[in-house]
Amino acid sequence: MQRIEINPDVCNGRPVIKGTRIAAHTVLSYLRAGDSIDDLLIAHPRLSRDDVLACLDYALKLSELHTTVAQVA
Repeated sequence: MQRIEINPDVCNGRPVIKGTRIAAHTVLSYLRAGDSIDDLLIAHPRLSRDDVLACLDYALKLSELHTTVAQVA
């Protein structure tokens, strides 16, 4: 099951955790600020550990895509 979805009718088409309005960016911002996954799960009880890991995986895939595009250009 894909945990990250992009729907133009939800949060202006930003990537969100499926079934929520919690943006992947929000999750990544918490982690970047130094919060642990457990801190994040307390702040957003609708999230699961797998949701947080899916956000990290999504960011990794975007960075790989960006790197590939930059190498081609």
